[in-house]
Amino acid sequence: MGLNKKSVDDINVKGKRVLVRCDFNVPLKNGEITDETRITAALPTIQKLLGEGAKVILCSHLGKVKNGPNEGESLAPVAKRLSEKLGREVNFVADYNVTGEAATAAVAAMQEGDVVLLQNTRFRGAEETKNGEEFSRELAELADAYVCDAFGSSHRAHASVAGVTDVVRAKGGECAVGYLMQKEIDFLGNAVEDPVRPFVAILGGAKVADKLNVINNLLEKCDTLIIGGGMAFTFLKAKGYEIGKSLVDEEKIGYCREMMEKADKLGKKLLLPVDAACAAEFPNPIDAEIAVTVAEADKIPADMMGLDIGEKTAELYADAVKSAKTVVWNGPMGVFENPVLAKGTIAVAKALAETDATTIIGGGDSAAAVNQLGFADKMSHISTGGGASLEFLEGKTLPGVAAADDK
Repeated sequence: MGLNKKSVDDINVKGKRVLVRCDFNVPLKNGEITDETRITAALPTIQKLLGEGAKVILCSHLGKVKNGPNEGESLAPVAKRLSEKLGREVNFVADYNVTGEAATAAVAAMQEGDVVLLQNTRFRGAEETKNGEEFSRELAELADAYVCDAFGSSHRAHASVAGVTDVVRAKGGECAVGYLMQKEIDFLGNAVEDPVRPFVAILGGAKVADKLNVINNLLEKCDTLIIGGGMAFTFLKAKGYEIGKSLVDEEKIGYCREMMEKADKLGKKLLLPVDAACAAEFPNPIDAEIAVTVAEADKIPADMMGLDIGEKTAELYADAVKSAKTVVWNGPMGVFENPVLAKGTIAVAKALAETDATTIIGGGDSAAAVNQLGFADKMSHISTGGGASLEFLEGKTLPGVAAADDK
């Protein structure tokens, strides 16, 4: 994408204190990590820095931290797992202040090859606010150089993501991206800016409102745009179809018409469902058994709602993928958490798994679906950031990427 940012390969870290912003926002149940994908993804950068003789200081957020610092959102379980994976002790600073005396002392005592993990950055509160200058300064005081490897947080201009870089740079330090960030920039950036064609983009999920700018941006970049998920019904309504009780965003019907007209004008294919799996109501609980009827997309019964794409649509979408050379997919085709309503998402995942194209899964629910359905190892790249990858696909500049030094 021509972002040309310094990576960990471009900086000299021997004997230096390197602050690394990771994404250790892992799911926890009763204090145990239930999915360690994000910890594993951080290892190459950490191991590279340790191998070069750096003193590695790690920081990350975990959870939303709505009710102030608490042990349930402490990074202690991450430190334990990370120690096992690295085969060396990770010195965890449990101090809720994050950068207080305990952190300063722990960093001062570091030797080359040592690892310190700071407490959850959001325990400071200032992490998420615009006036996190003091926290940025305190983080920067601990380090000689900074590496951002948290793509999942790179769309937020937080103290530990962007604010810290100005202070590190002001005292002569370098700011780079880690291997995980570099991979995200390369895959998503190249897909959007310089794709091998034909380029097919698949967008799903519930609401058109969440994907307004993505639809608009990708229509200009791709050759075929496929729409599925709940948001497809607003497009179908815009075509004048009968969609029953299906999810519809009344305020966005005009926008959907505009996008269909734009596709025509640009000579792009915009594919919408031709049939849908329908039910009388949304499953409750979400994985409950449910009776499903398949209806033509323009004849959904008045007392039913579309909850997944139908078989004909799944075939249509799979065919569009077959000839592609680059595919980006963001958002499931239906309520994939329900076995009966996962068929459309499975069909698309299977089509991507069987193609020779570069296949990029844009984080969030589509990443969860691909992992859950067992297709993860067949994809070229699964993004670690839902909101970040969406903003990337919108063509936005991400603060965490922009904050790194240019080469």
